[in-house]
Amino acid sequence: MLIYPADRLMEIEEAKKFGIEAKVTHVDFKALMERMKKSVTFGRNWLRKEIKGSKNLDFYNEAAHFSADHTLELESGKIAGRKIFIASGSRPSVPPIRGLDAASYLTNESVLDLKARPKSIIIIGGGYIGVEYAHFFAAMGTRVTIVQRGAALVPKEEPEISAYLERELKKRMEVHTGLLTTGIKKNKRNTAVFVRDKKSGRTKKISAEHILLATGRVSNADQLQTENTGVQLDERGYIKTDDYLLTTRKNIWAMGDAIGRQMFTHAGDKEAEIAWHNATHRTKSKMDFDAVPHVVFSRPQIASVGLTEKQARKAYDVVIGRAKYSDIVAGDTMGEKDGFAKAVVEKNTGRLLGFHIAGPYAAHILQEAVNVMADNGGVKSILEKMHAFPTLAELVPEALGNLE
Repeated sequence: MLIYPADRLMEIEEAKKFGIEAKVTHVDFKALMERMKKSVTFGRNWLRKEIKGSKNLDFYNEAAHFSADHTLELESGKIAGRKIFIASGSRPSVPPIRGLDAASYLTNESVLDLKARPKSIIIIGGGYIGVEYAHFFAAMGTRVTIVQRGAALVPKEEPEISAYLERELKKRMEVHTGLLTTGIKKNKRNTAVFVRDKKSGRTKKISAEHILLATGRVSNADQLQTENTGVQLDERGYIKTDDYLLTTRKNIWAMGDAIGRQMFTHAGDKEAEIAWHNATHRTKSKMDFDAVPHVVFSRPQIASVGLTEKQARKAYDVVIGRAKYSDIVAGDTMGEKDGFAKAVVEKNTGRLLGFHIAGPYAAHILQEAVNVMADNGGVKSILEKMHAFPTLAELVPEALGNLE
């Protein structure tokens, strides 16, 4: 709801490369945020209504924790279940930065309550959440600064994708990598963030109207007192499960952000299906974590599935295929010069191990690679099929046709 209008604004700005002169005269930030909130509220209320109206389903809108084996303690009493499913989720991580508590800061949740467009914002963290909000606010006309502790933005992506994203974002905002945030101080007009370069040790001050924390997620399992029922947590505080989503306690399953494995909505939905199947059927199904796609709704858009080249080379003999958007007619027509796709393939079998895209509509293009990986398929199954011309779908076989 926020990224879509941001993308439209960027398209208007970039239209001049096609000889189209266009100008945005006004962005109603308040109306845009109200539209988003209306959608969120409708969805939340609809779910609540459906749950309350479901037959044979009790709804307790209360905090709960385990008090004994297969027993939960609520404010209103205790409930017990022979089978339990944990979907306790995660919350924004708040790092121990000096002065942070005294300063007002935003998270990826509280930022949605803004009613007026910030004149300036500092985003601490350059992961998925950070770069998505950076794209949104920059498109709205906010002066954006990203402060990333690591050496690269979205560090889990292919290095060339991270580098490409950084180059593009720097055209629209300030991007600082390798900076450690050492302190924050709230002033009358703005908030100052003090940072230290991890290499040189030099320090400096950056100021903005708002601070947005995008420093990752932490598990909510610490509120469940899982030790009372034998459910174990990993070293990060997420619930341990096997590939069947079963925890370390019989008849207790966990899914979604609660297990901290692939923290995406679509992954949580699939995990819920599999956990329910395994709880109600003799034949069990594994969760295929290798074929979980993810998308970063930045600009350029990023879409990936499977292993990166570095990950794949640790276990396989691989070949790599690359293609630019400009290598296909549809991409060339769009004037897309820098977007690209990268394929990671097992050399001897032709099995697709990973596919990574940075560019327009990357999320839509990726799906063919996801389908093949989910079926444990290979390059041949894609190259033998026709792809409509001229479409961006041709980017996938183009990359796979360049393996070396």
